[in-house]
Amino acid sequence: MAEIVTPRKRECERCGRVDEWDPEQHSWRIVTDDDTKQSGDPHCLHEWDINGTFNPLAE
Repeated sequence: MAEIVTPRKRECERCGRVDEWDPEQHSWRIVTDDDTKQSGDPHCLHEWDINGTFNPLAE
């Protein structure tokens, strides 16, 4: 049986916001760099870099 994998990190192609998956909370969390959240533009309609090139099947 094939194993399905999910993305662990995503970045908005418009504003640069970066999120990482938190498996304990089962949700995305904004990445923090030097105690600053990498939140990008709060008014952005995020265009995540997860597209047709992502392969959800484990190799």
